[in-house]
Amino acid sequence: MRWRKISDAVVRRLPLYLRVLDELAKDENNNLISSQELGEKAGVGPALVRKDLAWFGEFGKQGVGYEIDYLRSELRRILNLDSTHKVVLVGAGSLGTALTRYNMRRFQEDESFTLELIGLFDSDPDKVGQEHEGIKVYPITELESFVRENEVKMGIITVPASDAQDVANRLVNGGVRAILNFAPVTLDLPEGVQLASADLTLELKRLAYYINEV
Repeated sequence: MRWRKISDAVVRRLPLYLRVLDELAKDENNNLISSQELGEKAGVGPALVRKDLAWFGEFGKQGVGYEIDYLRSELRRILNLDSTHKVVLVGAGSLGTALTRYNMRRFQEDESFTLELIGLFDSDPDKVGQEHEGIKVYPITELESFVRENEVKMGIITVPASDAQDVANRLVNGGVRAILNFAPVTLDLPEGVQLASADLTLELKRLAYYINEV
């Protein structure tokens, strides 16, 4: 079942709640959490927590709170994290290989992390054939067929801005439905393909504004 008419703002907060619950679940003595505590740990108000969760059902009891294991399980189901999803990454440079190390270690060490990186791609012939964390680098020309044959639905872009749109087009043509873009450019994607952008330079420039605040 997929919920319709849920704003992206709500969806963006669900992983925050899940992260809090994942951390609390490490202590077997933690059984319940109130909307007040969940909101404080996630950085939002308790009323917003209750409103967000209410879109998907009734998960808590008034005056009691939420059962941590149950709410954690339900959020994983809602976010499609209750099964493994295959991911490809395009751009096997410094950022791409660093993300590969992070992904593989999380996937191997954390059973709740279900996003598996299965292929790297690059246009540089010197990088093709290399392996990072056991993941092979394939030529960019094989991207669409690889994605299609392996039923990959999620892709990560870490290429220069000038190449990002072409990479995105290849991913979409292969069947990818969600893209995390690290290239400093706005991508033009068809309706139905979800995009999240992470521009490190813009974020650093934004933070620089606050350096001299008193």
